[in-house]
This record gives sequence, structure tokens and C-alpha cells, in this order.
Amino acid sequence: MVTINLDRIFHPKTVAIIGASNEEGSVGQILMKNLMMNGFEGKVFPVNIRRKEVMGKKAYQSVGEIPEPIDLAIIATPAKTVPSIVDECGKAGIKGLIIISAGFREIGVEGLALEKQLIALKKKYKLRIIGPNCFGIIRPSLNLNATFGEMLPKVGNIAFISQSGALGSAILDWALQQNLGFSNFVSVGSMVDVDFGDLIDYFGSDPQTRSIILYIEGITDARKFMSAARHFAKTKPIIVVKAGKFSESAQAAASHTGSLTGSDLVYDAAFKRAGIVRVEEISDLFNAAEVLGMQPLPMGPRLAIITNAGGPGVMAADALLKRGGKLAKLSEETINSLNRILPPYWSHGNPIDVLGDADANRYREVMDLCLADKNVDGILIIYTPQAIVAAEAIALSVIGLCDARGGCQKTILTSFMGGKQVNEANRIFTESGYPTYWTPEQAVATYMYMYQYKRNLELLYETPEELPTESVPPKRPVTVLIRNAAKENREILTEVEAKRLLEYYNIPVVKTRVAESVDEAAAAAASIGYPVVLKILSPDITHKSDAGGVKLNLNSDIEVRNAYDEILQAVKEYNPKAKIAGVTVQSMITPSGTEVILGAKRDPLFGPVILFGMGGIGVEFFNDVAIGFPPLNQTLARRIMEETRIYKILRKGHRRIQPANLRLLEELIVRFSQMVVDFPELKEIDINPLLIDENQGIALDARVIIDLHRISKSIEPSSELVISPYPKKYELVWRMRDGRTVLFRPIKPEDEPLWLEMFQNFSEESIRYRFFEIIKDTPHEVRIRYTNIDYDRELGIVPVMQDGDSQKILGVVRLIEEPDGRRGEIAFIVADPWQGLGLGSKMIDYMIEICIDRGLEEIYGIMLPDNYRAHRLMEKMGFKLERTEDNLVQANLDLRAERQWRKPREFGKPVAEIPSEDLEVKSAKKPKKGKKA
Repeated sequence: MVTINLDRIFHPKTVAIIGASNEEGSVGQILMKNLMMNGFEGKVFPVNIRRKEVMGKKAYQSVGEIPEPIDLAIIATPAKTVPSIVDECGKAGIKGLIIISAGFREIGVEGLALEKQLIALKKKYKLRIIGPNCFGIIRPSLNLNATFGEMLPKVGNIAFISQSGALGSAILDWALQQNLGFSNFVSVGSMVDVDFGDLIDYFGSDPQTRSIILYIEGITDARKFMSAARHFAKTKPIIVVKAGKFSESAQAAASHTGSLTGSDLVYDAAFKRAGIVRVEEISDLFNAAEVLGMQPLPMGPRLAIITNAGGPGVMAADALLKRGGKLAKLSEETINSLNRILPPYWSHGNPIDVLGDADANRYREVMDLCLADKNVDGILIIYTPQAIVAAEAIALSVIGLCDARGGCQKTILTSFMGGKQVNEANRIFTESGYPTYWTPEQAVATYMYMYQYKRNLELLYETPEELPTESVPPKRPVTVLIRNAAKENREILTEVEAKRLLEYYNIPVVKTRVAESVDEAAAAAASIGYPVVLKILSPDITHKSDAGGVKLNLNSDIEVRNAYDEILQAVKEYNPKAKIAGVTVQSMITPSGTEVILGAKRDPLFGPVILFGMGGIGVEFFNDVAIGFPPLNQTLARRIMEETRIYKILRKGHRRIQPANLRLLEELIVRFSQMVVDFPELKEIDINPLLIDENQGIALDARVIIDLHRISKSIEPSSELVISPYPKKYELVWRMRDGRTVLFRPIKPEDEPLWLEMFQNFSEESIRYRFFEIIKDTPHEVRIRYTNIDYDRELGIVPVMQDGDSQKILGVVRLIEEPDGRRGEIAFIVADPWQGLGLGSKMIDYMIEICIDRGLEEIYGIMLPDNYRAHRLMEKMGFKLERTEDNLVQANLDLRAERQWRKPREFGKPVAEIPSEDLEVKSAKKPKKGKKA
């Protein structure tokens, strides 16, 4: 999330072009011409070792000779010369670089070596580099065209970031034809430094940018990308086209999960979790980018289609259903009203065919009824040219209706089909903020992208319930189990070991015994009780059923003995080299519930991913799965389930199968997620099937693959997660002045109800001091802003007190880090009933220690000029106060100076800043009155 020095690239006042040339058609000549001929107001300095003058400007042999400080250097020289030029730029104090040159990693080992030199120089001089092997950047508002393409698009509010320079150039050319404008264009190239995450952060804070569109082939830093996208997705829509959906080089996997979690499926899940809209085609990028800023988001997938021709209406309905949308079921009241205003031979349903003789008033009346119908989430208006009425009259009628209603609260899209006869109508719609499309299918696609965006935002900000999951189990037994397998050089745990691992995390498993001989198998079956199941026990057999290694429903001693011999014979024929350790014997569970698969693997880019879907022997055939990223909570677990087809059976049941206990299933998924987080040594895991019914869930089979290379390494579990987990290390038990204890801990999404209760304990004065205005109500959309946060970017520490069977949040101190990673803003408040107990001082002091731990250099707080108690408190904590231009008070603290005398706290160890005998939380009593913090 570091955007430091990016202003040098995107707001340069001085630019050096290294490789500038007079040679017509050369990259150096085009760069010079673009910067000199388009009205760029900054100074341009050509650098050429052989020329004294380039395009009438004095040329310099090196950047070190340029007499003025340079903000941006653009390098367009052979690859082998680039490292030495970058070194010169670093010595000259240039912080922003665009490397146009190709010939790096894309050519192999030699180019990769050059790229490593660039990375070392970047770190040495703290440079910001776009490229290498890139097309450059364009900022139309500055007339800055730092590319070797000659187009300069008009000023707009879309930031376009492309991983392909050639495709970016083609799209820019197409956009010029479509009269589309941009706030910025960036070709990122090989991304040795500046990547998608950095640019989302930068343009997310750019007031000229309303939406961000991306062409992605692959990302480099998944956690940074996800953090930036999640932070800005709600305020600035991010739309992506991802190339490479299908892989023809899929390798054989050692588990169902490994074969089902292809890279594109993981990318798709990542986009959803980050609130990003993924579209299929380049044209969809711009359609979605424009409409997401023009129209209210649909509340649901139910679309009403109004058309004056049956064919286009049917085409729109087909497209809608194909994409997972729904035709709105018009209410009886709406149908009756339509019967009164439409000719008797109208369609009597949705699509609403208003017939070819429909005039502007008929369109308006039908649209008015659809706006009033609670079953309708959005409206698509289709028009085909007829001789009855001009298209622009209908356009004006539609817009006039919304104006008369004070704005339409539902999504309105239009498709006025044709050429000259509808051009004026389409212009009217566009200028009035109503998207219009040449075909109904385009309009429907855009509607569903809007709905997808709405759903993704809901996923980001839905408040989960607190699940009654047990405490995290002791890790030592699991570590010993894994290491014992590693000592035997085994990557695959035995079925018994795998099930024992699940039991440690309170995931129920079917009772299983190992039998190394036919007699042991018979004895185990008799002990367990019939009927039983026999399964092959071999580290070399991945899918037991495929090898004939499973026998079900065995009811007697003779059946068990026969099954044992048949299994061994079948497996030896299937894989003569397989090492056979015997069989496992377990109870035959009557499948009265639904079989699902629960799995995990470690993706090389996104880290651990969780898989859920239809289980059993047909899991790969049906491919009904969904992906999520740990850590999971109740909401995220439920959303993964909802994305599968099997969820309908789990929720409603089917024939003799009763609905499953979904809450229990959520708990099991959350426990499983925690297990995956706790042990980075786990490479792939399958629980297949996990049998879930209305009462219980039980793992019938499990397969665990460990990564032998990780066993001896010390890996911080949270370091590989693409979503920053709850930072438990910042928990602290502390005693207030009245003797009662509180737990200082990071706020989490589940705290929304407690946060609301705290807010309701604020006086108007406290609210004004904290929020700079009087706020009477805090709807869900406001509350989640304070509870559902990205711990990589911000942190809220709350003192929590146990009050009988419930908990109370007594206040909050919040840190919001700036994108440069150096500074952060803090704010704090203590609920009125708990003021005067020392909480304010302790919260500020503890947050200072956390900021030092997070590597910040400076923190500040903004206060109202009459908040004198807060002024005194901040001065007491070492902050220096100053007046701002807008007559507020800013308190500043230099943490670099703090580090010189303050001993850093060792976070991550259990800490209680009270005597151990006082750790028990005392019953709540009325607090003493005191001064506000």
C-alpha cells in the first residue's frame, strides 16, 4: 500500500527522456514529440550520449549533467544499458522512473539477471519504477503522454491499468473512436516495483478518478492487491478482465482439492472477496465502469423488461436467465393495472410487450408501474424504430418520469436498437446519466455485473455472528504428528493420522482402526460392530475408489475376509508398485444426510485457499465447488456454501434427505479454516465425504498431504494469508482505576452490535468531539466502516469488559495508516459512563506502542479547537499541538524520536498489566464520575 513518490511519476514538473532521439519513428523520438507537442507544461530534458540537441532542445550525455532536479526519468535504451542508467538516476536524486525498454525476464535467464539488478537499485535509492517492458503512462488532465503511442484521449474519470502494452494501445485507440475519456492510463509491464496494488491505492485517492478498470494477466503481490481493492471497492468500482481463464497444462494432482482449485477459480474467488467486478469482454470494462457511477445498484437480480417488439424482449430474457438473473414476477396489482392501460393482446407477463404502436406515454405509464412494483429490482427499456413515435420522445418521457419522482431509485438501463433513428435518443440518455446499449444482451450483461458488484460489496461488509467454536487446540500434538510423518519421508498422512488431526480441531470423524492382516480386519470389524467399511491403506493410492480399494456395507466375518483379499488384489493390479500397509476398518454410516467435500490447498500466489462443494465419488465429475480465503468467519463460510448448487439441497432438503444443520456446517468450516491457518506445513487436505444432516456432521474419509520442505522452517502462519487475520498479539488485559479489568483487543466484524451499544452511550458532546458533527443514527453501512476493517491498513483497539453474560465495549482508539506507510492518523473516544477511569490515557499509550511495532515514523490526531481535555491529554502523551489552516488542532508525535528512549513492547506474548490474582473480571458496577478523556 506504499504510494510514496508516485506523485513524481504522475505529477512531474521536470522530465528527462533517456534515449531521446531525432530519428523519425524511433521510440525516443515519439516520446519527445508526445511530451513537447501535446501541451504538457512541465520541462523536458532529452538525454543522448551522441547528440548535442534533440528536437531543438539541448541534449545531455547523462542525467547527472541536467542542471535542475528531475521528478521523472523515462528510459528507452537497450536493456543491457538500463541498470547503469538507473544507478545514475539514483545518484542524481531522481525518484520516479518509467522503463520502456524490453529484454528482461521475458527473454530468459540473462534478462532476469538484469531485472534483479534493477530491484537491488530500487531498494538502494528508494526508487519508484513502472516497467520495464511497458508502454508508458498517460495523464490527460496534464496533457502528459509518456508513451510511444501518439494518441492522447480526452479527460475523463476512468483510470485504466493494463498489463499488456499492445492491448492497452489498441484499447486507447478504440476509446478515442468511442469518445471515451480517462483520468489516467498506465501500462505496468513486468512490475519490478509499481504493481496493481500500488496503483489501486494511488488512483483510489485520486479525486479525478471515479472508477478503475484493469486488464490482468497475473498479479505479483496478492495481499497488497487484495488490501488495496477491498479498501476502495465500495467508493470506486474496480472492474477487471482477467486473461488466461483456461489452462491446458493442468498437472495431475494428489487430491480432489488440488485438481479442482485451478488458478482461474482462485482468481475469481479473490475478485469476489475484494469487491471487484469481473467482466468477460473488453467492451464490458467500459460499460460497467460508466454505469456503476451513473445508476443506483440493483437490490436484486429481478429485472423487468419493457419492449415494443417481442423478439428483442425474448433475447433479453434468455441473456438474463443464462447469466443467473431472474425475470421479475409482476405483482397481481401491476398485472391488473397493465391490463387497464395496454391493448388486450399485450404479453400479459414479463417481458412486457407494449406492442409496436406504443407511444411515449405508454412507455411512461408501464415504467411507472414497474417502479412501484416491489418485485422489480431493475428495468430494461427496449425500443426498436417504428413509424408511430420518434425515439427521442420516448427518451424524454423516461427521463421526465424519473425527474417527476425525484429520481428513480431502481436501476434503469435502455437499449434503443438501430442507427440514425435512435442516435438522438441515445445521446439524450447518455447526457442525462441513463446508460444505453446497442443490443439487449449488452444491457443485460451490464445489469448482472452491477448486481455482482452489489453482492460482492455485501460479502465485504456483512456482519458475521459469533460462532460457539471451541478454543484453539494445543498445537504440540499436531506438530508431533506431522513431524513423525516427515521423519519417515512421507508426504501423505495415513487415514488414521488425518482423522486424528481433524479430531484435534473438534471436527467429528467416523471411528477407524488399522488392520495389517485379514485376521486383524475381522477382529476390528467384530469390535466396531457390523456393518463396516474396508478401505485400502497405502500412501501411493490417491483415489481409493478408482483403485478398487473400498468395500462398503460388510455385514459378517466372511464378507470382511473376502473384501480384504479383493481389495489387496485390485490395488496390486491397479498399481503393482504401491506400498500397501493394510486396510482401515470403520463403521458403515448410513447416508441419511448430504455428502460434501471440504478441502484446502496452498496456492503459490494467494496462499491457503478453502474449497467447499458437492462431495462423494462424483466430486470431480460434477465440479460443483466454490473457493474462499482464510481466515473465515460465519458469514464468509455461508457465502462459500451459497455459491454451490449443492447448497439448495443443504438448505431445503431433497426427497428423503432432510435439510442440513447449516449453522453446524458453518462451525465446521470455520474450525477447518483455523486449522489451515495454524499449520503452514499442510499442503493439501481433503475431507471427502463430510456427511452432514439435520443433527450432526461427520468426516467419513480424509486425506492430508504435508510439505516436507516446510517442516524445518519457521513460518509465521499469518504471513502467507492473502487477507490479514485478526492480530491476536495486540490483546492486553488491564485494570482500570476502579479495580475492574478490561481486555484491550483489536475490533472485529462481529463487534458491530457492541459498537452500536457503545455509540448509544455517547453524549452529544462526545459525538461532536469525535465525529466533528452531531450524528443521531448509525445505519449498518456506517457501523461496518468502524468494525469490518483491513488490519493491514487500520486498527481499532477496544477495551472490552465482561458484564455478566454479556460484554461491553467501553471506547475505541483507532489508527488509519496513510498509503505511504510512514504516517498514520489516530482518533479516540471513551463512552461517557466510563470516562475518568484512565482509559483514554491507556488507549493512547497502547496505540503509540502498536504504531512503533508497525514501523510508523509519525502519527497525528485532529481535534476540534474547543476539545480542551483531549488537547491536554495529547500534550501529556508527548504530542506537539498546532493550528491547521481550517482552524482545527493537530497533535503530532515523531515516533522516530520515541524509539530512541521507549523500549519496544514484545507483542505476541500473553500480557496482563495487573497482578495475576486480579485477572478475574469483577462484576460490573456503576463507574465513578470523572473527567472526559
